[in-house]
Order: sequence, then structure tokens, then C-alpha cells
Amino acid sequence: MTAENETLRWPTNLDHAAIVKRLVEVREAAQAAGLPELAARFAEVETMPAGRIASAVVAALTAIQEVPEHRALAMALEMVAINLKNLR
Repeated sequence: MTAENETLRWPTNLDHAAIVKRLVEVREAAQAAGLPELAARFAEVETMPAGRIASAVVAALTAIQEVPEHRALAMALEMVAINLKNLR
């Protein structure tokens, strides 16, 4: 089996706290990667309402998903994006 046939299992049951935790990690990784604009989208994620979190995730993902060197960040945002339905 080659890597191109591998699949990832995405956690689809992240709750609000788990989503925020992952976005804090994205924020820190973005800062470390020299992406202050991306990090700024999640500057106050701990206190953001659910709708604002969802908007920030979609906007951030749209901005970086086609940039190969940011694939790890895009994958983290994709994982959060599929769990946005769980925000309350």
C-alpha cells in the first residue's frame, strides 16, 4: 500500500473546548511560522462567540489551503472545520 491510498480518521466529536484548544495551537504555530495575520484571526478565540469562531476558521482555511508550505496548519483547520457543527 502506498501513502496515496492512506486515509485519515478525523475526530468529528470535538466540543467547544476542544475546538478552542486546537485553535490556540493553530494560533501559536502560526506565530512561530511567521504568519501574524493568521495568528491574529484567533487572537481572542478563548472568548469568541461560536459564530465568530466559525467565520475565522473558514476565512483562515480559505487563505492558506492552497499554500503547500502551510499544509500542516491547513489540516489542523480542516479538522476544526468539520467539527464546527459542535460549537455551542
